[in-house]
Amino acid sequence: MARPTPLSGFPEWLPDGRVVEQHVLDTLRRTFELHGFAGIETRAVEPLDQLLRKGETSKEVYVLRRLQEEDGAEADRSGQLGLHFDLTVPFARYVLENAGHLAFPFQRYQIQKVWRGERPQDGRFREFVQADIDVVGAGDLPYHYEVDLP
Repeated sequence: MARPTPLSGFPEWLPDGRVVEQHVLDTLRRTFELHGFAGIETRAVEPLDQLLRKGETSKEVYVLRRLQEEDGAEADRSGQLGLHFDLTVPFARYVLENAGHLAFPFQRYQIQKVWRGERPQDGRFREFVQADIDVVGAGDLPYHYEVDLP
């Protein structure tokens, strides 16, 4: 049997490395929650037109398509989905869609995988875990938030 070639930029941790990664992520979660941030998770895909809304992006987006796509559908971006390259666009959509159910100012943390179609270099990956915290208010925030993480 031929030995498979690993995909560059897509890490797979051995058990010892995964234990370390989980410890770091658990520490981040506990710290964020200690400071009043609520954890959320958003879907991995967004409409391509939303991901590229601010014009050209320096991030290469992985686009999803069905293997048995109808002819001509590739040229039309409407309805196409892409994997998010950071957590900003998904979070903005999440707040808009759930604004009636959120208490503002809303403090959230999010720890999820993101995908960037960039050429991998030393220490940079195409798939990686990103950790974000944000405070969103309806209008002006009454005070400035600062979070000092250990």
